[in-house]
Parts: sequence; C-alpha cells; structure tokens
Amino acid sequence: MFGVVLWSDSADRKAVIWCEDHGDLAYFNAGDDTDLSMVALDAGDLVQFDLTEEAEMRRATNPRLVAEEQFPTLAHRLQNALPTPDAPATSCSRNASAIIIPLDSARRRSKSDDRKDALVGAAL
Repeated sequence: MFGVVLWSDSADRKAVIWCEDHGDLAYFNAGDDTDLSMVALDAGDLVQFDLTEEAEMRRATNPRLVAEEQFPTLAHRLQNALPTPDAPATSCSRNASAIIIPLDSARRRSKSDDRKDALVGAAL
C-alpha cells in the first residue's frame, strides 16, 4: 500500500498515514521491535508499507520511504477543508457535494516527479 504521512513523532517513532485506497487512516508505531536504523517519517513523505487491520484499526508496518516531502501541504489542506465548529451542520445526501483535495496541487514538483509518478503508477 502507498500513503502520505500526515503526522509523525520522531521521538516516539509513530506516524499517521493517509492511504491510497482512501479508507481509514493507518497508524504506524515502531515500538521496540523495529530496527533503529529505520528511516524517519515526516509529514508529507510518500511511503510504501504493509497494511494490517485489527480491531477496527489499520496498522502500517515495514514502512519504506518512496519520496521525501512529496506532499508537504497535504495535512494543512485537509485541516482547512474540515468544517469549522461555528459552521452550520450539513447532512450527507445523494445531492450533497464533496470537498475534493487534489494531490497534485498539494505537492511540490521536482525534476524527478515524472520518474516517481511512473514508479507509483506501476505499483498500483
């Protein structure tokens, strides 16, 4: 599975990852069993990982960095897309519209983006 790190704590070696299938978020906790040489995960990093589901929680294991800071503004854009506490409540219906946050506008382009996009596309 591929995903984007939304939040991480390098001291505790934990992270929250938005998954490519747009299902529930995946939680990574390195704990004491993970190799200390594991790459640090930072918000905005594109990662590949193994996914397990246990008791209503998705866990990411064996994370591998695909590209650093690939989506550096994604967490901020998601936070800004959430309704504010003073906003009127809305209900979901067939006619309700969704807020779409395109990943391409949340990422910083680099010369190697085409190569990275090809790698991600091939893995999907």
